[in-house]
Amino acid sequence: MAEVLLFHHGHGLTAGVRAFAGRLREAGHTVHVPDLYEGHVFDTLQEGIGYAEKTGFGTLVERGTAAAEELPAELVYAGLSLGVLPAQKLARTRPGARGALLLEACVPDAEFGGEWPSAVPVQVHGMDGDPFFAGEGDVEAARALTATAADAELFLYPGDRHLFTDDSLPSYDEHAVAQVLQRVLGFLDRLP
Repeated sequence: MAEVLLFHHGHGLTAGVRAFAGRLREAGHTVHVPDLYEGHVFDTLQEGIGYAEKTGFGTLVERGTAAAEELPAELVYAGLSLGVLPAQKLARTRPGARGALLLEACVPDAEFGGEWPSAVPVQVHGMDGDPFFAGEGDVEAARALTATAADAELFLYPGDRHLFTDDSLPSYDEHAVAQVLQRVLGFLDRLP
């Protein structure tokens, strides 16, 4: 079984993020879900991103790094949208990473420098019409990553919803999440 460090999206550590982590735990995995927003949860994504901008994206990544330092090195790093920032950075730079799960976002290689580590498998999941994932360059970054990484998969789901994996938000898509979970659990189960 895998040990996963899951970072929340721009609304904060919502009940839906906790529920997603719970689904991974039900399958036997250990999942840690740090609160990068220090207790703040926002009703709208705009409010949450405003908080992230005010706090500083670098500070949020530092909080994610600090959370990882308290855990073993052999982790799978997972992020939901905004949470992809610390997840992707740690998977690329922290020795011992077992894998990365990037949901609803993907950062271009240039953000953290260098190529994706060949020993770190990665999955990227997003909706093909999501204005953030498909409209702001994340899908292109995901295609570039999966074209160059040794063990990488990109899964696109039909739809235009962002944060479709969070069952506490109106954007939740039960059908797509069933596919995401099947693929994510398969990914975790095949890790050495």
